Amino acid sequence: MPMFALRVTFLFFVSSLIVISSGHNLNVSAASTEAKAAIIIDDFGGIGKGSNEFLTHNIPVTVAVMPFLENSRLVAEKAHEAGFEVMIHMPMEPKQGKKSWLGPNPILDSLTDEEIRSRVREAIDDVPYASGINQHMGSKIVENEQIMTIILEVAKEHNLYVIDSGTNPNSCIPKLCEQTNMLYGERDLFLDNTQSSRHHTYKMAIKLAELAEQNGQAIGIGHVGIKGLDTFHALQEAKSYFAEKNVDIVPVSHLLKSPIDKDPWHFWEEGL
Repeated sequence: MPMFALRVTFLFFVSSLIVISSGHNLNVSAASTEAKAAIIIDDFGGIGKGSNEFLTHNIPVTVAVMPFLENSRLVAEKAHEAGFEVMIHMPMEPKQGKKSWLGPNPILDSLTDEEIRSRVREAIDDVPYASGINQHMGSKIVENEQIMTIILEVAKEHNLYVIDSGTNPNSCIPKLCEQTNMLYGERDLFLDNTQSSRHHTYKMAIKLAELAEQNGQAIGIGHVGIKGLDTFHALQEAKSYFAEKNVDIVPVSHLLKSPIDKDPWHFWEEGL
C-alpha cells in the first residue's frame, strides 16, 4: 500500500477510536456537531460557600479539590459518587498575593526536586478519583520549566491530564505537555472573582457559551468560597442559555488537546 494511503487509513482509524471512546453516547453525529463548554469549579475541599450546592445539584461542573484541607478526601469521594469529574487543584507559589490564600503544602521554588515530587504524590493520594490537575495561584511556578517538568512527570505517572488555569501568560505548561505527549487544556476565561456579583458571573457564563458556540468549545473556571453561592446561582440561571444555544456542558476531560490534534502527520512519523 502506498505510504500516503497508509497514513490516511491510520488517521481514519485513530479518529474513529477517539470518537468511539469519547463517551457512552454512541449518537456520533449529534455529539460531533454540538458545541461544548467545560466549567471547572476551583477551591473545593474546605467549607467554602457554594460547595454543597454544586455537589447536590445537576450542573455538570468539573470539581477541582484543593488537597490537604479538612474535607479534601471527603469532598472528592462525594463528588465522584454523585457523578462529577474530579481533579486536583494544586497550590503553587504565586509572584504576589496573600499567603493565606495559598493553602497548605504548596509547591514552592525553594523546595528540592524530591520535595516537589513528594508533595504532588501526596496531593494525588489526598484527592481520590482525580482525573486531572490544575494550579491554584502559581504564577511564579508555572513559568519555571524545571519545577513544572517534575510536576508533570508525576502527573503523567498517574495518568492525569493537565489544565493550565491561565494565571501567567508566560506559562510553560502547554509547551511541556506537547513535548511529553500529555493531554492538556487551557482556560479561556474566569467566570468570577472575589468581588463578583451574581450578575457579573451570569454575564461571564453567557460569554463562555458564546465562545463555545463560536469556536466549538471553551473552558471556564469559577470558584466556591467568598462568592460561591453567587457563582452557583448564576450558573443555574445560565443553564437555559447554554441549552438555547445548543452548547453542551461537559467534563473538562472531553475538551483536551493532544499532539495528534495539533500535528497528526508528525505524530504518525514519530511512531514509525
